Amino acid sequence: MNDYGVLTAPDTLHIERLLPGPIERVWQYLTDSNKRATWLAAGNVEQKVGGKVEHTFRNSELSPEHDIPPPKYASCAGDVPMLGKVTACEPLRLLSYIWNAGSPEESEVSFELAPQDDKVKLTVTHRRLTNANERLSVAGGWHTHLNILRDRLEGKTPEGFWKTHTRLEAEYAQRLAG
Repeated sequence: MNDYGVLTAPDTLHIERLLPGPIERVWQYLTDSNKRATWLAAGNVEQKVGGKVEHTFRNSELSPEHDIPPPKYASCAGDVPMLGKVTACEPLRLLSYIWNAGSPEESEVSFELAPQDDKVKLTVTHRRLTNANERLSVAGGWHTHLNILRDRLEGKTPEGFWKTHTRLEAEYAQRLAG
């Protein structure tokens, strides 16, 4: 499995990870605020269609490095709130929600889980990414966040978010060009 995300449509990023199971554990890392805070963002996710999604991102705190965002993302230092609304929820299989609800960058993200032997295949699909800069940021972001999730599930210490994101965003600029 290739760690890199791909565009499956001009506005849709698709990225996969094979993670240590069981599937119930991976689901908890998607839905439990304390577990999700270790790789993505803290906050409540109401597990029902129409339910509220509240995320508070603290990307600099996702590893012991506590790295700071580059100037391009200076506004992402500290707590960064995001609201959404659940559009689909099938426990242990599918969770989808509006991302950045009410903002000009509103989009939709889906997490799909499937057992694969003793592992879990996690597929993240982020739709309605309307411009190239947003696609690059989201591609680098999901790649970095999912690497951190895999590290957490494997008991490893993740690299600093911003250092990794900066490198990956540059790689995605080459991969997604055209």
